[in-house]
Amino acid sequence: MKRNRIIGALLMAVFCSTANAQVAIGKNNVTNASVSLEFGSGNRGLILPWVDSESAVNDAQDGTLIFDADAKILKSREGGVWKSYTNAGTVDATLQQNLVENTDARVSIGTVPEGSTEASGILVLEDQNKAMILPKVESPHLNISNPEPGTIVFDTKKQQVAMYNGKEWIFWN
Repeated sequence: MKRNRIIGALLMAVFCSTANAQVAIGKNNVTNASVSLEFGSGNRGLILPWVDSESAVNDAQDGTLIFDADAKILKSREGGVWKSYTNAGTVDATLQQNLVENTDARVSIGTVPEGSTEASGILVLEDQNKAMILPKVESPHLNISNPEPGTIVFDTKKQQVAMYNGKEWIFWN
């Protein structure tokens, strides 16, 4: 029995190391080969990580997205500096005040280009030739009840990215 588990674990390790680095959540397959992460349909969004402030993010890479709970806005790292994307909203951070963060937690999807190091982050999409497709929701301001601050989706009706800042939905294209 123990031998079967070891063989199974080895086969799983080989499969995972050779499998295509594409992930579909809430659906069976990604749309095409240019996608590394794609979400299924439904009235749900992706909640960006809440951080106490941008200064709490160590070694942030360009392309990092956060919801700054202190400033109550969506921020992205571009050209080595943080850029703000939304108006200030509201957030009740008491949900995570007593939680202890596992600073080693990390999910990586894709292949790290040769010669580069692994980027820091909770969810890191490593491929340089694939993209993430946000959850698609028609009229999220009408169809997502009680969204959390930092929820981000693609509005299929307005054809725009939408983000909830804790007070209102912000739309931009």
